[in-house]
Amino acid sequence: MNERLIFLTNDDGFDSRGMEALIDIARRFGRVVVVAPERPQSGMSHAFTMLSPLFIRKVREEEGLEVYALSGTPVDCVKVAFDYLLRERKVDLVLSGINHGSNSAVALLYSGTMGAAIEGSFYDCPSIGLSLTDHRPDADFTAARIWGERIVRDVLEHPAPLPLCLNVNIPAGAPETIRGIRVCRQAQGLWREQFVCRQDPHGRDYLWLTGEFVNDEHGAEETDEWALTHGYVSVQPVQADQTDYRRMEEMRRLFDR
Repeated sequence: MNERLIFLTNDDGFDSRGMEALIDIARRFGRVVVVAPERPQSGMSHAFTMLSPLFIRKVREEEGLEVYALSGTPVDCVKVAFDYLLRERKVDLVLSGINHGSNSAVALLYSGTMGAAIEGSFYDCPSIGLSLTDHRPDADFTAARIWGERIVRDVLEHPAPLPLCLNVNIPAGAPETIRGIRVCRQAQGLWREQFVCRQDPHGRDYLWLTGEFVNDEHGAEETDEWALTHGYVSVQPVQADQTDYRRMEEMRRLFDR
């Protein structure tokens, strides 16, 4: 057990409550190394740093645990871990999260949590992004700990062909209210943004982002949104290949002349 090396990161920052919950889960399965952003990096998707230096500092060390804070994005954290800090060591599992708030439907594309998990899968390592559907600073992570541990255990004890990346979303609420796990596809719901124009004390206009989530697939039981609405943990296998294979033949007929 202690020979396993598990790498952790997130997009809420190294000192977030979600990270503490994730550390509690990971330490049950082996040695843990954390490289996480110095500050919150939500919505960074797959962004990484090219034109600025990165600063890393060790913020915590205990038996079986090292925690580092990095002045970069979640994907930077993965790259620095695998290509610098842990380049001589075999990592058995990448965990990203536990995010404050859902990363279902289109949020997957914007998510720094999932950007890091997908990046981890590039290193031939099973990767899991975990999110709790509760944005509150005092969110209760009890259910996320219980169901997150089960999913991590299943992935470690039943190795699957690589690459493997899972997007796991856990409903908010007491553990006993969760009905089970559903393997899902991504719902086609989208955020419809609006910008409110206001003025600062100096009379300068500024824009404030608002909007609402619109999902026309409410009855689609195979989607992550349906699962979460009905009290299930959603597990979505994801991949970096964004090719729309349904359109391949149509586009060949159009352009291959």
